[in-house]
Amino acid sequence: MSRRASYSRQAPPSFLLRTRLVALCLALAGVGLIGRAAYLQVFNTEFLNEQAAARHLRVAQVAAHRGPVTDRNGEVLAVSTPVDSIWVNPKEILRAPEKIPQLAAALGLDADRLTRRLTRSAGKSFMYLRRHMNPADASQVMALELPGVDRLREYRRYYPAGEVAGHLVGFTNVDDAGQEGLELAFDQWLGGQPGKRKVLKDRLGRVVENIESIQTAEPGRTLASSIDLRIQYLAYRELMAAVQKHRAASGSLVLLDVATGEVLAMVNQPTFNPNDRSQLDAKRYRNRAITDILEPGSALKPLIVAAALESGQYSAGSRVDTSPGFIQVGAKLIEDKKNLGRIDLATLLARSSNVGATKVAMSLEADQLYDILTRFGIGRPSASGFPGESAGLLSHHANWRPISQATIAYGYGLSMTPLQLAQAYAILGAGGLQRPISLLRVDEAPIPRRVISESAALDVLAMLETVVEPGGTGSQAAVLNYRVAGKTGTARKIAPGGYADDRYTAVFAGIAPASAPRLAAVVVVDDPRGGEYYGGTVAAPVFAAVMEGALRVMAIAPDQFEDRERATTLAASAP
Repeated sequence: MSRRASYSRQAPPSFLLRTRLVALCLALAGVGLIGRAAYLQVFNTEFLNEQAAARHLRVAQVAAHRGPVTDRNGEVLAVSTPVDSIWVNPKEILRAPEKIPQLAAALGLDADRLTRRLTRSAGKSFMYLRRHMNPADASQVMALELPGVDRLREYRRYYPAGEVAGHLVGFTNVDDAGQEGLELAFDQWLGGQPGKRKVLKDRLGRVVENIESIQTAEPGRTLASSIDLRIQYLAYRELMAAVQKHRAASGSLVLLDVATGEVLAMVNQPTFNPNDRSQLDAKRYRNRAITDILEPGSALKPLIVAAALESGQYSAGSRVDTSPGFIQVGAKLIEDKKNLGRIDLATLLARSSNVGATKVAMSLEADQLYDILTRFGIGRPSASGFPGESAGLLSHHANWRPISQATIAYGYGLSMTPLQLAQAYAILGAGGLQRPISLLRVDEAPIPRRVISESAALDVLAMLETVVEPGGTGSQAAVLNYRVAGKTGTARKIAPGGYADDRYTAVFAGIAPASAPRLAAVVVVDDPRGGEYYGGTVAAPVFAAVMEGALRVMAIAPDQFEDRERATTLAASAP
């Protein structure tokens, strides 16, 4: 008898019943599972697709390419280049802690420190490990196929002109958003609109398929600035050399197109390289030509003379008695270097007479003088749109005392930016017309606003030519074969308790060619410590060098050749 038959006869009926019941339950469960699987896969596929999508489908952001910044001729000043940023899902990489040293080595990080960072961020699903890597280096990291590690395509800003145009162009942060300069002022124009796309990722978080585009990325637009990079390089070189030679604390230079109001060059010292983020210190990247204010000293006197001519009390031939070489205003004694006697307004400017300027200013009504100065833009922003632009300081005439009006006459008691001073001289060069300052290329000159009469502007311009002639304070600003009109300024710097006796700001502001003004420039050298400190010896030579180069670059014909026939020929062939 078989052992199986013997066992069957010996097993009680209740055990057999339970066995059959369990077998039946297992069979029913199997049928149920098969039925459920068939139902889900045939009749309810949407549920499975939704669950799979929840685990593997993601919406990824598509970075928008930031628009380039160019100079007026199309030379690139700022451009975005593609880079990759490596990120990780800390939860996933922490499930494989043995992979962390490998990841750290690939990124050049300390393994222990990375482990601590990941542990602290264990509750997050996204953490940057390294930003803005070379795409080739990022590909090597991705080739390791580490869990939770992925890369994100981004763009990094590059500035080909470096420190030459750094103050004007500005810079972006690590997320490619404008932080200073034109990058900040026109951030929306340059930034574009990021896009979105639906992607399929594997269990390691890597993109394995692009499913569909949800929103197309819109790249930023090109921004054509007003500067001419050739003139910008020239201005940068000459200003840097002057600041170094005279051991000055800082310097600024602004060059404007009189006919359009465009800024053709704007440089500062010390400068910075926007490609090197270690140099991004506010003391270095501040655009002093627009944000810093100064007392212009005697460079303001042409505006005082213009106000006098506009008042009707003076004409180009009017004379002022400066004897005995000084004047007492309240407790202040205002002096000239020597008694110039009875002088005309041209000599007042050429010899930079403080006494003459004071007498002229105090003979005018306070509201008249204030009105003319505000029309020239003193005490008001230039509306350039540059971030952080200063309005300068000019108190209302109702608050003036006699000493206030006297010191304003020779450039103290009020403050302005180098850009505002350049704009004021551009108004004189434009025959009394003011055009808005533009940091962008202007294709059609804007409609100007009249500030003073054309006759007054032309008279002041003619007087300013005598300043640059031999014997004038600005003779070192002369440019060979061109007529130049300009004015020097040497202002004492404010110190605790008043004005310092050994610290100055050297200024020269001028226009060329004087016969048909096209360019206006201002040079400021702050706190020169090399022995010389006058505007005529420190700032004027920089003006001459930059103006000579700018006139040549722009092919502006000479207007003071000894050979008049040759001058006429060049003028006829000039654009």
